[in-house]
Amino acid sequence: MPGMGLTGVGLAGLILSYAGIAHTFIDGMHALTGLTMFVGLIFTAAGILDGGVSTSNRAKITTLVIVAISIGFGLYALSTMNSSDYTFSLILVILAIALPSAGVAWIAMKKPGSIKPIGLVLGLAVASGLVIWITAGSMSESEAELAEELIDEEAMEDVPAGQIFAIEILKDSAQEGNPDYDPDRAIVTQGHTVVWTNADVAPHTVTSASDYGETFDSSLISEGETYSLDTTNLEVGEYEYLCIVHPWMIATLVIEAPKEATKIIIPEGAAIPEDGRIYYDPEVINISVGTPIEWVNEDAAMHTATSGSPADGADGVFDSQILNLGDTYEFTFTEAGNFEYYCILHPWMIGTVNVE
Repeated sequence: MPGMGLTGVGLAGLILSYAGIAHTFIDGMHALTGLTMFVGLIFTAAGILDGGVSTSNRAKITTLVIVAISIGFGLYALSTMNSSDYTFSLILVILAIALPSAGVAWIAMKKPGSIKPIGLVLGLAVASGLVIWITAGSMSESEAELAEELIDEEAMEDVPAGQIFAIEILKDSAQEGNPDYDPDRAIVTQGHTVVWTNADVAPHTVTSASDYGETFDSSLISEGETYSLDTTNLEVGEYEYLCIVHPWMIATLVIEAPKEATKIIIPEGAAIPEDGRIYYDPEVINISVGTPIEWVNEDAAMHTATSGSPADGADGVFDSQILNLGDTYEFTFTEAGNFEYYCILHPWMIGTVNVE
């Protein structure tokens, strides 16, 4: 039967894609093989309804080959290769289509007059399921946004302040030739966390290119979602990565060895305003991008190192919170610029960090 042959071809293509052999054009392979397989299923169902199940040796052998490939690869994939959150959902969808189809085909062959009422019952069941899913199973937009905020907050709780390097997947980056990852070449200190945010409407991935995702792989990131990568266990060096959905999107992640922190001392007596007194030592410091700064409170009073100015308030770039005697706070500057900061408890205490 031609349907069985097409189904077999489709299954073979899916195996090649998910096994990683055709990973460089995985998106096109997925679309082509999936379409071929379902066309084969349609032809198979049409053949069964038209002439019944073939009993020839050729059909039996073809069926056994397809079943063996499907079961063997399915068991292997689920036990060793599976990393998708949607695998079992896909299985349920396929079963929801395949089982009723097989039942209808059998009834059509044995009792042709029962097809119309059974089709009506199945149609009503599908419609009822959709209504229940939409009304009871779906989440309102406000609830979804709240859930995303809670998830984002929980995900960021364990990330040390000042050790996040942000990369944006730009809008319209799915179109070949457009800018994609910003920055395109990210230089990150080992141990810091890199956070990619998808600002595009199309889903994307962040996948290490040389080993097809063995080093890191985000899976699909939808619009507004983020992917975090802890670089603590990554070796120093360059890592090229791409989007497997749009393989022309290529960027580089450079992991540098940690630099020794440059210290800024909050000296004793800094809480007392006095002409000529040094409140942050040094009050102005020049550093390069990627250099960590460590504030050390040597005063008996509590202090902070908060980016911004007394006139305009905190700007959110960094904030040490309250530092007691002997406490320290470290922040790494990942962008060039001039950063003013002050103590929110003693606003006459002002300092500047110039990052080149």
